[in-house]
Amino acid sequence: MKKAILSAAAILAVGVSSASAADLAAKVYTKAPPVVAFDPWDVAFGAAIMSDYVFRGITQSNHKPSVTAYFEPRYNVTKDLQLYVGSSFESISFPNRAAAEVDIYGGIRPTFGAFAFDFGVWGYLYPGGTCQFGGNGVDFAGNFQGTECATNALVNGNVLKKDLSFFEGYAKVAYTVNDMFTIGANEYYTPSYLNSGAWGNYASVTGKFTAPSTTFGPSGVGMYVSGEFGRQWLGTSDSFYGTAAFPNGIKYKDYNTWNIGVGFTYKVFTLDLRYSDTDLSKADCNAFTSDFTATANGSFSAINPTGVGSKWCGSTFIAKLSADVTLQSNIK
Repeated sequence: MKKAILSAAAILAVGVSSASAADLAAKVYTKAPPVVAFDPWDVAFGAAIMSDYVFRGITQSNHKPSVTAYFEPRYNVTKDLQLYVGSSFESISFPNRAAAEVDIYGGIRPTFGAFAFDFGVWGYLYPGGTCQFGGNGVDFAGNFQGTECATNALVNGNVLKKDLSFFEGYAKVAYTVNDMFTIGANEYYTPSYLNSGAWGNYASVTGKFTAPSTTFGPSGVGMYVSGEFGRQWLGTSDSFYGTAAFPNGIKYKDYNTWNIGVGFTYKVFTLDLRYSDTDLSKADCNAFTSDFTATANGSFSAINPTGVGSKWCGSTFIAKLSADVTLQSNIK
């Protein structure tokens, strides 16, 4: 009997000793995990086709289909700090017949817990354009705009510069509330929007809901709902866009824009279905865009005395199919 008691006590002592050892990390010896080399380099690239290329509520493709592609090398300084540069292009339909929109950009993306920031500079280039001015090439301020401008005119009387290229500095932040909800804010500024001479400031708030991965069972299909509300502030153009009442330039109309949509993802593919709109009138839209399809329909405003109105800033539906790949996530 004493031997049984002693044996039980010994077993209990060993068990207590083992439990105590497990609580002391310094005393636990386990096999070291395999060392995984940290590769700081990554590349993201992709392409898309869309029924309408809309930028801040305004069509860039005359409400026609557009294609786009991008290429973005990235360097991860740490897991929470990324440097990047990139380039993309979009097919467009501008009044000056620019060949395409070519974007060159770069910046830095630091992450702090649930906050992801993005700071950078974005350049918008529009090669291949021609000046559309007409008449004798002299603006209302008495400045001659050049021989090319004087020999080209749009039927509706709108005018547009040969080169619309400009750049913006931007700051963005996204906060991940949980696995399903993300909210964000964006800020962009340029000293000359579309090379018009008018400064531009765009600010917006965003929200995104990502459905649980089990929503469509084991199919691998994901879903999200997202939206954005933004406001574009604009300054005064140079004399190229002046009118008889404002020969030195017009003060473009500030406007609100918003969009909401639903997206479906499968592997590297995304189908995004979206509604977009602005509160710009047809008259102020025409003054801002120089729409070559605009017609005389009684759309007058202080900065649009011709009565020509544009539908480029109204409500529209956009369907976009895209494929996005990163080397480290999708290739390796």
